[in-house]
Amino acid sequence: MLGVLGGMGPLATVDFMDKVISATPASRDQDHVPMVAASVPQVPDRTAAIEGDGPSPLPAMLDGIRRLERGGAESVAIACNTAHYWYDEMQAETELPIFHIADMAIQTLDEGVAHVGILATAGTISAGIYADRLTAAGMAAVVPDDADQNALVMGGINAVKAGDVAAGGDLLAKAADALRAKGAERIILGCTEVPPGLAAADEMRDDCVDATDALARACVDWAMVDKADALKTA
Repeated sequence: MLGVLGGMGPLATVDFMDKVISATPASRDQDHVPMVAASVPQVPDRTAAIEGDGPSPLPAMLDGIRRLERGGAESVAIACNTAHYWYDEMQAETELPIFHIADMAIQTLDEGVAHVGILATAGTISAGIYADRLTAAGMAAVVPDDADQNALVMGGINAVKAGDVAAGGDLLAKAADALRAKGAERIILGCTEVPPGLAAADEMRDDCVDATDALARACVDWAMVDKADALKTA
């Protein structure tokens, strides 16, 4: 049973679960990955907390993990990139393995890629959630300048959260073009609102790495191995 810690935001949670379904090799309902979700949109804003402008979301996220544990989850996927700032604290409080979305995304990058753009919240950027892992893997992170981060990236993400997906996608597409102009060979879509926005703008290009999709596929792989092990012991 896959546990989904969601609600950050609700659309991103549904998008992640849809990608799990799409990535599953299933010919009938019973072939799909069993999931239990804790989707609580009232979790405090993650970026505000990282920047010191709001309360920590950690207690609410830990409460969500407890709900998943009670619901029978055997692993946890977090449908929010910025929430991974508290990854170590969350993992320390549960015996369930928690997938790290940045690790899953970076593992999909082609060998030889040297410069990787990041489209993510200001909190994810400032916390180095992707940049630190890219550096460890021998790659350089390419991030938007402050003006583009505020106007295009955060403007686009907030528009998607508010339901104006088309307008948000247009802003995010401009931010992606700016990263390409700075030398990005691949662009990690490091916020769960970014893929729906770019898809609405028809801007999901081949150089885009959908971190949500990478996480979903890793979860499906985990579930398939678990199923295979169950069959061996049946």
